[in-house]
Amino acid sequence: MTGQTTTIPTTKAVRDKLKSYGQKGETYSDILTRLMDTVDREEFMDRMYRRLEEKDQFVSLDEISK
Repeated sequence: MTGQTTTIPTTKAVRDKLKSYGQKGETYSDILTRLMDTVDREEFMDRMYRRLEEKDQFVSLDEISK
């Protein structure tokens, strides 16, 4: 593992679930990196835009340019 190591507080249940996603010899950092690399970034962005819209914090560029 390269770089500085940090501690991320979480519950044992979450830690154990994360461990179940791993393969022999993988560190938690390896598992998280692999999982994050497989996330569909477009789907993630759509989810974030919907969340902002629900909170009435999203303003589309089309509305700004009017």
